[in-house]
Amino acid sequence: MPFMDDKRTMTFNLTSKEMEALERLAERKEMTKTALLRHALRLFVLVDERVSQGHKLFLEDEKSNKKAELMLP
Repeated sequence: MPFMDDKRTMTFNLTSKEMEALERLAERKEMTKTALLRHALRLFVLVDERVSQGHKLFLEDEKSNKKAELMLP
């Protein structure tokens, strides 16, 4: 699903912990909070589309070679 260039404003509430996590991650990734949320949405859409097609999403520890499947709501 391509995202359109027309922009709309949305306001939503985050808990203090969620806002702190957003601010820390945005700073670490050198992104604005808005850019980070847009990136997160695009990633979630991509992963959701693939999972809907029957794909699975895993995280792998390179050292131990252990894998853990990520489950989406």
